[in-house]
Amino acid sequence: VPTCYSQSFLRINESTMKLTIFAVLASTAAAFVAQQPDATRTALNMERREMFGAAAAAAGLAFAAPAANAVVDYENVALLGGSSQVDVNNANVRVYLKMPGMYPNVAGKIVSNGPYKSVADLYNIKGLSSAEKDVIKKYESRFVAKDPAAEYVIDRINNGLYR
Repeated sequence: VPTCYSQSFLRINESTMKLTIFAVLASTAAAFVAQQPDATRTALNMERREMFGAAAAAAGLAFAAPAANAVVDYENVALLGGSSQVDVNNANVRVYLKMPGMYPNVAGKIVSNGPYKSVADLYNIKGLSSAEKDVIKKYESRFVAKDPAAEYVIDRINNGLYR
């Protein structure tokens, strides 16, 4: 026993622990004792169950998530990989598979370090080698930097599609 604890502190903790163990044992034993159901008790329990069920349903409705207001017609959807141009702020890393030399290294750095105000910001990525900058320069005309859209930015690194 460390000397920093006083004797009275240890006694209080020991007695509290014993009381707690006794309470747990008593409640566990009470759970296995068969109870005698009578008509009044059964009716009361049914009323309680109905009341708690109604309260739970009301709480569920009160805290239910509202319908999502998703943008169905995203005007830049073609820039996510369906055209010759790629939006560097919203496109998924797999879009860069279409550009030899980009995937996985340069593409990973692009999607991990956004958002970008302009395509020129790509050259400011930390840790980018001169060879990687040359690859970006090769495809620079295919890149655009649109405003980040939350519904697409979340899937830039991993969109959950696997082969």
